[in-house]
Amino acid sequence: MTQVNHPYDDLNEQAPQEECGVFGVWAPGEEVSKLTYFGLFALQHRGQEAAGIAVGDGEQILVFKDLGLVSQVFDEPILESLRGNIAIGHTRYTTAGGNTWENAQPMFRMAPDGTDIALGHNGNLINYIELLDKATELGLVDPAKKPSDTDVLTGLLASGVHDGNNLFDSAKELLPSVKGAYCLTFTDGHTLYAARDPFGIRPLSIGRLERGWVVASETAALDIVGASHVREVEPGELIAIDESGLKSARFAETTRKGCVFEYVYLARPDSVIKGRNVNEARLEIGRKLAAEAPAVGDLVIPTPESGTPAAVGFAQASGIPFGQGMVKNAYVGRTFIQPSDTLRQLGIRLKLNPLREVIAGKRLVVVDDSIVRGNTQRAVIRMLREAGAAEVHVRIASPPVKWPCFYGIDFATPGELIANAVTSDNEAEMVEAVRSAIGADTLGYVSIDSMVAATEQPANELCIACFDGKYPMGLPQGNSNADLVRKMQATASS
Repeated sequence: MTQVNHPYDDLNEQAPQEECGVFGVWAPGEEVSKLTYFGLFALQHRGQEAAGIAVGDGEQILVFKDLGLVSQVFDEPILESLRGNIAIGHTRYTTAGGNTWENAQPMFRMAPDGTDIALGHNGNLINYIELLDKATELGLVDPAKKPSDTDVLTGLLASGVHDGNNLFDSAKELLPSVKGAYCLTFTDGHTLYAARDPFGIRPLSIGRLERGWVVASETAALDIVGASHVREVEPGELIAIDESGLKSARFAETTRKGCVFEYVYLARPDSVIKGRNVNEARLEIGRKLAAEAPAVGDLVIPTPESGTPAAVGFAQASGIPFGQGMVKNAYVGRTFIQPSDTLRQLGIRLKLNPLREVIAGKRLVVVDDSIVRGNTQRAVIRMLREAGAAEVHVRIASPPVKWPCFYGIDFATPGELIANAVTSDNEAEMVEAVRSAIGADTLGYVSIDSMVAATEQPANELCIACFDGKYPMGLPQGNSNADLVRKMQATASS
């Protein structure tokens, strides 16, 4: 299959990318491959470069994976051929390892005792080099081939299954030494396993079917397959599901640090994370944004679709009418066709087009979820002005993004983040510089405190590193972005 392009918009800016989506089902007698297929559909937003399903029937595990969207990788005959009682699925965006077939998931390994093992991973490991050295020493990987962190992890996990040590035992021994953000689904063909890192950076939930169990990155995937939400996999918890039910073990103490950006942008609005509906959190962020950064305008419009809930909240709190001022083409996000220079000049119009009759002559309040490099906002504002907008006031439903993420979101380098364009510590100077750069009449961000309050989670149980530069699990070694962050931290503390 042709390799899928990275999701750059037509101005060569990449939005913050979700890391991956994982799904697992144990349901004897059900069509587990099709349940997994639909579950992955619900998680497609979390990864759009590759997709795969592994199915176990107690005798062997079959894996089918390829580059592309879920609907491009699988069809009816393929799903019919994947028969069994257990399945795990994965939809991938590259954060570690290149976008090649070899790095698509689930990963497959055979243990020393002959057991088939398949694994899917959502997140990013920060002690990859340490784990790679260990795997290399054991002869499990060839470092010259630059294996992904998931490949290394799968090799180490499989290597521990021998001499009466089963996969559950191997995971309990290995996971305490694995550092970083990870949600795992894996199987030996008999049992469905899942695990979540001790900080709980990424979400992972358990659902109950009439004749089985489901584990998924988001509760929206449980809804799609008709599973009732039971609970989240706890940070530092390893679970096993088979005919005897659900077994749980702790491999590390819990230190909750859930990613706040899941509430802001990453998760589907119909998902629930730690008891908080994501859509409700985004509505509340919009309300708080209206209170903190009010604007005078005739119409509140979102940058669709990610800015919509916050825009609705802003309109509710401000009393300014809400409207749809732009139409989004949902089918442009991924393409196998490179646009020509002529088409590229159309810029953001390939994805968004203004409703001229709605916005002409209006003072617009445009609500978006975040600003990364600023190219997209600049293009949107230019487009709105050309369509007749009298004024464009931009309001952002997250604080300024100043720090890259090492826990599974692919942000730009620190120097590419527009909020770092001004080295001054003066927040007002930074906001003014960004406003001028994107061409808005005014610009306002929600505060960290208000964003956190909208999640209804304790502030000390959230990771907000991309906004405040405080990384709860530390920084990875051998990473150029991390080296830049260390310099930024040193400068800030001096």
